[in-house]
Amino acid sequence: MIETPYTIFFRTLGNQTRLAIIYTLKSGEKNVTELTKVLKLKQTTISHNLRRLLRCQFIKIRQDGPFRYYSLNKETIEPILKLTDKHVNKYCKNLCKKK
Repeated sequence: MIETPYTIFFRTLGNQTRLAIIYTLKSGEKNVTELTKVLKLKQTTISHNLRRLLRCQFIKIRQDGPFRYYSLNKETIEPILKLTDKHVNKYCKNLCKKK
């Protein structure tokens, strides 16, 4: 199967760790140490997934001395998350309830 920009985009978004990072960054920029504390994941796991998010420009990076701060791409990713939240709340929230 040939990888297209669409498959790369949805595989990036569909990964549970990367999705957790994205939703954590909704509340504001964070560095790797802050992300590891919030998500309770190893620094190497966070860093590996941040590289993929940066590659697809889901997130932005800001250097401040020795620290790198990560934030969501406000132009495209924030609107996608808002639309996704709207869809999930309207159509999907009952799918996760136990029967």
